[in-house]
Amino acid sequence: MIIDLALIAVLLLLLFFFSSAETSLTVASRPLLHQLEVEGDRRAGLVNRLHERKDRLLGSILLGNTLVQILSSALATSLAITLYGESGIVYGTALMTVVVLVFCEILPKTIALHHANHLALTLAPPMRVMVWCLGPLIHGVQSFVNGLLRLMGVALRAEADLDDNLAELRGAIDIHTVEEEVQHERKMLRSILDLGDVEVGEIMTHRKNVAMFDAAQPISAVLDFATTSPYTRLPLWRDEPDNIVGVLHSKALLRAVREHEGHLETIDVVSLAAKPWFVPDSTSLQDQLQAFRKRREHFALVVDEYGALLGVVTLEDIIEEIVGEISDEHDVMVSGVRPQSDGTFIVNGEVTIRDLNREFDWRLPDEDAATIAGLLLHESRMIPEINQVFLFYGFRFEILRRARNQITLIRLTPPKSTDIEDGA
Repeated sequence: MIIDLALIAVLLLLLFFFSSAETSLTVASRPLLHQLEVEGDRRAGLVNRLHERKDRLLGSILLGNTLVQILSSALATSLAITLYGESGIVYGTALMTVVVLVFCEILPKTIALHHANHLALTLAPPMRVMVWCLGPLIHGVQSFVNGLLRLMGVALRAEADLDDNLAELRGAIDIHTVEEEVQHERKMLRSILDLGDVEVGEIMTHRKNVAMFDAAQPISAVLDFATTSPYTRLPLWRDEPDNIVGVLHSKALLRAVREHEGHLETIDVVSLAAKPWFVPDSTSLQDQLQAFRKRREHFALVVDEYGALLGVVTLEDIIEEIVGEISDEHDVMVSGVRPQSDGTFIVNGEVTIRDLNREFDWRLPDEDAATIAGLLLHESRMIPEINQVFLFYGFRFEILRRARNQITLIRLTPPKSTDIEDGA
């Protein structure tokens, strides 16, 4: 009887081990273990190798768990029958059910859930030995199961889906960056993942705000324009603003002034300008960033499908999409969003929806419009009047100012935080 009790205790300890190993090795953070392996942790490497053959790992755990559980139950039932006769079957079954459920399932798995990474590193070496020992048997069982699944028409392995992987990565960023101290880092990481979904037309500087000048102007006017402009690259047009003939860099102009000192009228600004580079407004930021790097340029002119000039996009624009607004001593500070004491926001119509969503964690759609004014026009299907109010996506839009047919200023009232969480 003592031997039976000791053997049952050993089997229960094995059940505890299998339950802990199953939960910890499954729940353990793969990115963390990968980093630990890179830093030289051999146990993390063992865990990663086990994850690569997860079918054998789970098969070994299930096989060991099943064998030990059946054997322990059989010994306990036999011992109970010896002590209590036929009624011992009921006693043994009830006792083993409670012991196995509480001490060999719930308890070890709860511990493993709260210490998954540490336990995974600790249990990886013995599990590696077990997988190696049971490998041939598990392989045979798995082959039999795979054959049955094929007969049933069940796909054994689905191809990795890029969209699913990106969605999983976005979810991981949101889950692990909830602290206030890393909110900026979360926005940066999400912006990097979104580069392929955002087009240059959504972040470009509109042509009405682009500093460009007529190439036919005298050199004195060009110098005045260049020295008062906050930008270093200035598009040149001839005959009409859509006819861009070059992009003049202020440094090239200053070198020419130095070389032609005393004879500035002989400077040909068109010959100093670089050849304009035109890109479609539908180009993704990821592709445009790669194009900037490949061409070693920082400035491009954005055109629509008909070749009409829409605006300009720069390398700084794309970087700002990742790290946030970058300002220097020459930037013109334009007020785009002004928070009010009553919780509303005074927003310029040209502010992009993407900037608002990223700054305030809103969920305004940006598929059909790039700016907040464009969204209002798209949803209202009309050109609103001043003081007119609309309710879209839980937000209240009040028109404060309009210039001809363009909405220039809006009072935006966001929904309550609880409404946003509920998807209102």
